[in-house]
Amino acid sequence: MPWFIIILSYLLGSIPTSYIVGRFTAGRDIRRIGDENAGAANAYRELGSRAGIFVGVIDAAKGSAVILIAQAASMSQPIVLLAGIVAVVGHNWPVFLGFRGGRGVSTTLGILYVLVTFPMLVLTLPTLLILIIKRNVTPSMAFLFISLPLVDLFFKIPPQYIVYGIALPALVGITTFFRARPKALKQA
Repeated sequence: MPWFIIILSYLLGSIPTSYIVGRFTAGRDIRRIGDENAGAANAYRELGSRAGIFVGVIDAAKGSAVILIAQAASMSQPIVLLAGIVAVVGHNWPVFLGFRGGRGVSTTLGILYVLVTFPMLVLTLPTLLILIIKRNVTPSMAFLFISLPLVDLFFKIPPQYIVYGIALPALVGITTFFRARPKALKQA
């Protein structure tokens, strides 16, 4: 059963929401426009606010779903946490798009909203305010992911969830860094 949950988590994470929305709403491949990232932020910029918000919500739901499925299947805590990581890996490197997906921000948010709900809810309003003011996902997510461990500590969240709340966004950061490097080299 644990292997089934892990494989299911990868496949759910691999569902290419922005690609599907781009094809159906605009007849375009999201990987060929904007920053060529198959995620919600690029969908928002290139396909419009409705499409971007829809993609973000569905991608977050993928993350939430894998955690809820693993918990409903009475998986051990390490398997539940691994299911979340694998869902982000699936989103970032989806089998359905030749292993070239998004950065995993929305999927990570969905996972963290299930695992550390109250700290995430506390940080939602300030994160949204930063997003509205800056009109850029990067500073708002930086604020959220840097503040989360501190808010977790304040609410006495178990240490394994605090570490997980650092490690999962680190995967997003690593993906972002390595995806940005080839473009910077092309432009130089």
